[in-house]
Amino acid sequence: MFDRIRTRGFQVETHYHAEAILTHDIPIAAEELERMLLDLVIPAEELVRGGGGEGLMTQRMRKALSEAYGWKKHSFEIKKIVDGVEKESVSHQIDHVKRFPRGTIALEIEWNNKDPFYDRDLENFKRLHADGVISIGAIITRGSSLHESMRELMERFASMHGIDSVEKLSPFYRPTERQAELYVRAAASSGSFPKGWSDAFVSDKFGESTTHWRKLEDRLRRGVGNPCPLLLIGIPKDVVRL
Repeated sequence: MFDRIRTRGFQVETHYHAEAILTHDIPIAAEELERMLLDLVIPAEELVRGGGGEGLMTQRMRKALSEAYGWKKHSFEIKKIVDGVEKESVSHQIDHVKRFPRGTIALEIEWNNKDPFYDRDLENFKRLHADGVISIGAIITRGSSLHESMRELMERFASMHGIDSVEKLSPFYRPTERQAELYVRAAASSGSFPKGWSDAFVSDKFGESTTHWRKLEDRLRRGVGNPCPLLLIGIPKDVVRL
């Protein structure tokens, strides 16, 4: 299962019997996710440009899941009713949900959020599974190889595009005054603008407190989300195109 994306460097982990559920009850879900991820390409320029809101890569993944495969945003509403009187109502909004004949999967994409979003996602999955409305909770996030290679990728991007000053960044984005000062200091310290900029840029934008594989593993070791069956997929560095 997921052999094709594993070959491309994707990390894939299943917990609490998720693999058995996928294999025997809803194998089409694994096939759809694998087909979508096999088409995933991230131009390095998109990592640099960024901007507010969701990145273009995340938007493409969401569109493919929603339009091509029918994984739609859904808000689950759980009500507690006693003798016909509603006593409690809780809603859980999930970005991608798909119901299959023998099970339902809830999926979140955490590309570059603050890492506490993992706690929210896993706790939502736990509650929804306990209430019997989902079979598996799934997260797609930044894999170890991509997170650990981000500085190298950005340094290569800067060198390939002749970026040797703050001014040369203008075709891609306009740094704030704070960022510009940070880049200049980092470049002076490292003796190279591409290296100094990449170190400062990645620390500022894709730092350790953002969503990446190791932060997700930290939650799993603490048992967050247990016992909801989980499917976890990490995006590798090999999908980035310089």
